[in-house]
Amino acid sequence: MGGGTHQTSVEGRGASGVYTWEEVQKHSQRGDQWVVIERKVYNVSNWVKRHPGGHRVITHYAGEDASDAFMAFHPDQTFVRKFLKPLLVGELAPSEPSQDHKKNAALVNDFRALRDQFKAEGLFRTSPLFFCLHLGHILLLEALPLALLWYWGNGWINTILCIFILATAQSQAGWLQHDFGHLSVFKRSRWDHLLHKFVIGHLKGASAHWWNHRHFQHHAKPNVFKKDPDINMLNILVLGNVQPVEYGIKKLKHLPYNHQHQYFFLIGPPLLIPVYFNIHIFQTMIQQRDWVDFAWYLSYYIRYLSCFVPFYGVFGSFALLMCVRFIESHWFVWVTQMNHLSMDVDYEKHDDWLSMQLKATCNIEQSFFNDWFSGHLNFQIEHHLFPMMPRHNYIHAAPRVKELCKKYGIHYEVKGLWELDLYSII
Repeated sequence: MGGGTHQTSVEGRGASGVYTWEEVQKHSQRGDQWVVIERKVYNVSNWVKRHPGGHRVITHYAGEDASDAFMAFHPDQTFVRKFLKPLLVGELAPSEPSQDHKKNAALVNDFRALRDQFKAEGLFRTSPLFFCLHLGHILLLEALPLALLWYWGNGWINTILCIFILATAQSQAGWLQHDFGHLSVFKRSRWDHLLHKFVIGHLKGASAHWWNHRHFQHHAKPNVFKKDPDINMLNILVLGNVQPVEYGIKKLKHLPYNHQHQYFFLIGPPLLIPVYFNIHIFQTMIQQRDWVDFAWYLSYYIRYLSCFVPFYGVFGSFALLMCVRFIESHWFVWVTQMNHLSMDVDYEKHDDWLSMQLKATCNIEQSFFNDWFSGHLNFQIEHHLFPMMPRHNYIHAAPRVKELCKKYGIHYEVKGLWELDLYSII
């Protein structure tokens, strides 16, 4: 079998080596990374640097079975396998199980059968009308403040109204770019990529590559310390049940964490989008020399300033934008964190795809308003299990996902939109 010495001799030429899980798991370090996809073993050590979704998302699965993650993120698997073929170093030994870390094979197979069933029923097919109407209502919301300013001027009442309308447009554009980013709208992913850059770049002033590299890590390993960037709180907050104990044992106290449920409101929702995300986006584009995303980013500010400087001047326009970002940030935090941070937050446990996602996510009650307000992320469970499924189909998938969870004793949590208990989260 010989896992270690076999690596360099077969790289780039294909191979017929046979490996045990123990041998595969040895290749999980930086510069030496193997993954297993449908029992085939691939050496991705050098490929990670060229991976379109970023190197970290593959690194998180080094030495593991990545079959379900591979299926979840790649719409055209036949095309992707062309890139995998030169990386093949062998396959699992016939005596080895298809799942690593003693995962429940029956559960894994039932989940994959359910996914195949959803595909056969057309739940991965898009309704073009749905997304056209959604984009149309965003563009209408973007234009409405200009009409209000043109007819009634920039008085306080009109300005406040414009701020809330623009914040609504930005939030809804955030959900739409999320759809394009997950390649869940078009049959051809190139159109998803193009519209993703348009919405997140021109309509929102952010970077598609920055979002992709960050967000796919979150989906690959949600609520897993050192792998999910969304729970990297930079020592400002401690999360879950494990981290507070760890900080206590190590006597780490960068901030008064016993009061974090109070200062969270001062540094969390108000600053996430206006400050942290903006700085990180700009820094990432410059460091990676991502001039395409930078051009889209600039196009947003050119459009925005050309529209609002005549009414508010340069300083006033930026003040208006900060108010919009302030409201949008609260909206974003409420929707995205209430169905993650209140769930299990821990180090890597090597759970199967279904169990891992259900531990880290919960749903919010379904209603027309909740669907619109959250961009259908009130179906966070279904979204995490099937990230390429168009969001208007989550409601059809949810009952059978719930049945599968019940069969295997996996908790499927649903709560109300206003049931965010920050004491239980932080």
